[in-house]
Amino acid sequence: MTCSSTPRMVLNYRRTSSPRSPPNTNELFTPAHEENVRFIHDTWQCVLKDIKSPQNSERGPQEYVEKKPNPSLHSFTPVDLTDIKKRNTQNSKKS
Repeated sequence: MTCSSTPRMVLNYRRTSSPRSPPNTNELFTPAHEENVRFIHDTWQCVLKDIKSPQNSERGPQEYVEKKPNPSLHSFTPVDLTDIKKRNTQNSKKS
């Protein structure tokens, strides 16, 4: 998917006889689910690319920054989901 292509979500739901999820998990992913995940991932990658591009400073997506940060969130640290996934994968390989 390119950033300029027309996005579309798959809304139909059908169970398939052959799940595409890894055989050692209990989760079943339908083709529609996989396509939706791919769509969201690809679209988010386009947004990140557009945010970093200096050409889109006025027209493209804009990052939201609060004018008055909430003091109760002062010590908040965002979670790096990629890092957690890597650690979980490494831990499962060790055991």
